[in-house]
Amino acid sequence: MRDWRWLLLLLALLLAWLQYRFWFGPGNSGEVMMLEAQVANQERDNDGLQQRNDALAAEVKDLKEGQSAIEERARSELGMIKPGEKFYRVVEDAPTRPAQPAPVAAPAGDHPADVP
Repeated sequence: MRDWRWLLLLLALLLAWLQYRFWFGPGNSGEVMMLEAQVANQERDNDGLQQRNDALAAEVKDLKEGQSAIEERARSELGMIKPGEKFYRVVEDAPTRPAQPAPVAAPAGDHPADVP
């Protein structure tokens, strides 16, 4: 019966040591959770960058293959027109500020100097 006590004590010490390592040792549960959060953030950033890269790749492909994309860019960014076209610029008037109302004079008797 005495041997069972030693075995039970040894198992309890082993459990305590394993719990200590789990909570406070290297690679503890807090560090693991923090690293998982960092991985999730990095994956989200990577997804956004991948979408941006895909859009840029599609734009490059369109510019290499099609004339319409080049023409559209030349018109919008460089202000170019085709021969024989007429260019019209529409300029809107700047908005005017409403006139400020004149200050209203206080009625007689409401002025602080009029108080006896």
